[in-house]
Amino acid sequence: MRFSSRIPWNLKPNRLSDCLERKRRSGQRVLDLTESNPTAAGFEYPPGLLAALSDPRSLRYEPAAAGARQAREAVAGYYRRRGDGVDASRILLTASTSEAYGFLFKLLCDAGDEILVPRPSYPLFEFLAALECVRVIQYPLAYHGEWSLDFECLEALAGERTRAVVVVNPNNPTGSFLKRAEADRLAAFCRRRGLAIVSDEVFRDFALREDPSRVETLAGFEDAPCFCLSGLSKVSALPQMKLAWIVSNRPEAAERLELIADTYLSVSTPVQHALPVLLSAAEALQAQIRARLASNREFLEGALIPEAQLLPSEGGWYAIVQAPRIMSEEEWTLLALERAGVLVQPGYFYDFESEAFLVLSLLTRPETFREGVSRMMEAMREALK
Repeated sequence: MRFSSRIPWNLKPNRLSDCLERKRRSGQRVLDLTESNPTAAGFEYPPGLLAALSDPRSLRYEPAAAGARQAREAVAGYYRRRGDGVDASRILLTASTSEAYGFLFKLLCDAGDEILVPRPSYPLFEFLAALECVRVIQYPLAYHGEWSLDFECLEALAGERTRAVVVVNPNNPTGSFLKRAEADRLAAFCRRRGLAIVSDEVFRDFALREDPSRVETLAGFEDAPCFCLSGLSKVSALPQMKLAWIVSNRPEAAERLELIADTYLSVSTPVQHALPVLLSAAEALQAQIRARLASNREFLEGALIPEAQLLPSEGGWYAIVQAPRIMSEEEWTLLALERAGVLVQPGYFYDFESEAFLVLSLLTRPETFREGVSRMMEAMREALK
């Protein structure tokens, strides 16, 4: 049988996943500090969420390519509560942000065209683009005590077949937000080159502190063609409900997106009817999550050995620890797993340019996080002797 060559079908597990499988198969306890599933992290969900899925209207199928009007109005209300005026006509519903990327790559690119994406960042861009026969070109984020767009590299990497620039705001996993001066410069660059901006804003609601220089969303942006992505997965900590959205700022783009969505009609009717209730849960869940993120980060900062460093962050669910460069990231993660029974992610999963960075999820249950960090630090201390 012949398979598509769109993506490299390398199904062989890496050394870390091999080690993890052996540990679990033997029944050994593993402290997972990579937990990013909010439904498995011990948060208390408001009552009545499941009842919202039993709306009798869900028995009638009334397909709407952009999504049901009342559901899009509920998303518009989410933006209004945050001070952003977004009309429902600019919103298109998808089953996930991954599907949203697929729709946008279909909208903006022909086969062989290019998308500029940040590095380090979300590890699935390459697969999502490759499935649409689109090439990913990575542009670096510069680190100088804080993260920022490297505009010199960004502009040098844009070629004749570049169609869009992706920004993740705040970035996953660095937690860095786009600043106003960066947004203005990015808009000028994209306008000059005829490029669109795709702004992934799923972690927008999880800032660590206020910052007037920050741009939390490009949903009100008009200076360049722009598409903003978010969804229930992070906003209401409900990834299993499978609903996300795209906010576009160009009517001609919205019309074409609707035609693409009409080909799939992938968003379920029950979740659309339940959306006002599901979004109403956001405030209570986000308060719990923010408290967890702050508490775990504070513990991590205090528990680090002197030779390790916690990189600054402005938001998001992750923490980045720079380990001593006496060994590689892979070696550090294997040491943590084999000697301490602790699972963390190596920086190369997110395409960090240099060594040695370890990525931890601050969403992890506090008791697991504290024990895991303590064990990992002890293993590091022993390795440095």
